Amino acid sequence: MPWAQAANDRLWQAVRAHMPSDLQSKAPETLTRDRDLWQVWQAPDLLLAQTCGLPFRARLHAGVTLVASPDHRLPGCPPGHYRSTLIRRQGDTRDLPALVKSVMAYNEPLSQSGWAAPVAHLAGLGLEPEATLRTGAHHASIRAVAGGQADFAAIDAVTWAMVVDGQPDLAARIYPFDQTAPTPALPYITAPGQEGETLATALAQGIAALSPQDRATLHLHGITRLPATAYTALPLPPAPKD
Repeated sequence: MPWAQAANDRLWQAVRAHMPSDLQSKAPETLTRDRDLWQVWQAPDLLLAQTCGLPFRARLHAGVTLVASPDHRLPGCPPGHYRSTLIRRQGDTRDLPALVKSVMAYNEPLSQSGWAAPVAHLAGLGLEPEATLRTGAHHASIRAVAGGQADFAAIDAVTWAMVVDGQPDLAARIYPFDQTAPTPALPYITAPGQEGETLATALAQGIAALSPQDRATLHLHGITRLPATAYTALPLPPAPKD
């Protein structure tokens, strides 16, 4: 999100500044934004990245070190947790039993907030989506619902809050109507053998050093150290039908 990039850059500089000198010497001066995510996450020299809970439990957990979980202070969520916001177009009054008969947009099959969480939420109500549209990103799912290519979607609650902040015109075309149960938030990871506890300390200190405005922009207020089992204990979702 363009309006959050400068705040993310300042976050990285603050985290880097709080690393001990041996780690700081390994740390790139700027964030990596131009590489495939899976290459980044699985790089043998990875120092710090953030992944999603579903990739972590499905494929990454045995080959990376869990550093920490972000604390977003979301209403109704314990520290280190988040949830998905279910959205439909403004003016659409259908409830979930009716919406599942139309088109659900989702970002990708290995998304906790865009796929696994809403599928579990629907299953708890005895429902499942009858038609799906893969969009590639939460932001694209929001646009698909707003533009009528899809009828509902589940959006990471932090992403949704950031869209409300940065694109109020787009958000005004959307009606949030439900939410999923909280699950562990997007984990920070490092390569095996790296100093996870030291990195967690640098993360906590870097976040604390941000201005209140930057913390508000990122909806990021600290970290929590959850065990890996908080992620891996969750079931893997079925694959989308599309």
